Amino acid sequence: MTNRLYYGDNLDVLRDHVGDASVDLVYLDPPFNSNASYNILFRSPTGAGADASIEAFDDTWSWGPAAAGALMDITSSGNHRLHVLMQAMRTAIGDNAMMAYLAMMAVRLQELHRVLKPTGSLYLHCDPTASHYLKLVLDAVFGVENFRNEIVWRRTNAHNKLSRQYGPIHDTILFYSRSNGFTFHPGRRPYTRSYVQHSFPTSDDRGPYQSNVLTGAGVRTGDSGKPWRSYDPTPKGRHWAIPQKLVRELDEDVFHRAPQQILDELDARALILHPKTLGSLPRYKQYLDTGDGVLFQDIWAYQPGTRGILQDNAEGIDEDVKWLDADEEKLGYPTQKPRGLLERIVSSSSNPGDVVLDPFCGCGTAVDAAQKLGRQWIGIDITHLAIGLIEKRLREGYGDAARFETIGSPRDLASALRLAADDPHQFQHWITLKLGGWPWMGGKKGGDRGVDGYFYYVGAGGQTETGVISVKAGHSINPAMVRDLGRVMQRDGHRMGLFVCAAMPTRGMAAEADSHGLIETEFGRFPALQLFTLAELFQDRHPRLPPLVSPNRKAPRVETRASHQPGAQGGLDLR
Repeated sequence: MTNRLYYGDNLDVLRDHVGDASVDLVYLDPPFNSNASYNILFRSPTGAGADASIEAFDDTWSWGPAAAGALMDITSSGNHRLHVLMQAMRTAIGDNAMMAYLAMMAVRLQELHRVLKPTGSLYLHCDPTASHYLKLVLDAVFGVENFRNEIVWRRTNAHNKLSRQYGPIHDTILFYSRSNGFTFHPGRRPYTRSYVQHSFPTSDDRGPYQSNVLTGAGVRTGDSGKPWRSYDPTPKGRHWAIPQKLVRELDEDVFHRAPQQILDELDARALILHPKTLGSLPRYKQYLDTGDGVLFQDIWAYQPGTRGILQDNAEGIDEDVKWLDADEEKLGYPTQKPRGLLERIVSSSSNPGDVVLDPFCGCGTAVDAAQKLGRQWIGIDITHLAIGLIEKRLREGYGDAARFETIGSPRDLASALRLAADDPHQFQHWITLKLGGWPWMGGKKGGDRGVDGYFYYVGAGGQTETGVISVKAGHSINPAMVRDLGRVMQRDGHRMGLFVCAAMPTRGMAAEADSHGLIETEFGRFPALQLFTLAELFQDRHPRLPPLVSPNRKAPRVETRASHQPGAQGGLDLR
């Protein structure tokens, strides 16, 4: 089984756990603040701060030893082209947040290049603030010859309150292949009704058709330059160039015949349009094939107000990659992308059974799309918040069909205690999600006013109520901490509170919690404030709470039948 979800720094995971040439498709949406100003991004580092690190939803990079170390890794990698580029960039823009971002991305892109198969591809999702720099880095890592597209994706509706710039409504997706023999079978979108009406104005028993040419530019001396019946392409500076799709409608042995014989066969089937003007060349009937449509281009932009204008399709233009505004799909993760966008990428650049890797998997949209489309997958993220959300998303969306292994998250009391000691903030996220809650303010640090998380439960009269969670990762705990949670409950009007601790609580703490009494619900009586420990969690015990309501939106069940997947497999495989 390849389906693996890793908690950890993706650079370490890639180096330690992902083998050379083992991945078919990489999609990455590295965190970066689209709204950050250039003044901040190019500011020289001052004072103490995070060393090129990322917290959940806080994608600020700072120059420091880690970024400098990434540049040294690049120098020692042997990729001289990338080394020269990064040194030139550092000289040009200085030691600042942008340079830290580029250094940390460059060393990771080298690893992603290593793990890709020769038939693999990479899609890097970014914003216009850094896309031009990242394209230079990708050119140095993958080679200019392996650049395929710069895809423009419309990520939102209009921004109308701007006076000094045009509305920023798009992201950039940079598409590179590992080699020239890459897997690629892009899908299609339906034609518009107006295109069909104006471009296929004539019909016969077979359906609408348009007139198209049977010749190509240039004179030929072989059979393709000889006359057919009374038509001679040479004086027109042309030669016979019969489309392969048209020839495929005939018998297989036709491919070995001369163009004149093929034209005879096509004429016998009433597929040739003979000109009324003397000296003109014949053309052929190109019928409308509604199953074809328009191949994906490099602008993926949903157009509001276009429903009903497509031929035999109720959707609007590019509605399959519309920005995320469907309530049933939103999971409460601020950088979440729509699954339709990832389905288009995965279906176009991989085959069923292939391995898809997302090293910055966030809430797991690429993993979700890979699971739905029958691909194997590897997801990596550096926050327990993301890992917990992906686990929940897959289990709710696919049930028992979601078979995967989570690596790096605590599996026993000892590893959970290590996490509590090493990273209390991540421990708060992990234990809150484990208990069915949600980290305060989506996991942001600071300003929590004594609350680390919250949970929704069914309270009086079947109404949804909110309870608060306080998490203490250290071993120094006392009754005053429980008393503080009680004050928070009183201050904010919460009837229930949960005090979670890594260490065993004292008798005084238990007495303080018991002093808050019980609350009455239609499901019975429950402690208003209760204590819960890590040891109880790994004894498969749970807090005594009324039925919980998912604190973020529940992932909908996902349709996995082949007949319901976007696009047809097959098509062009450039190997």
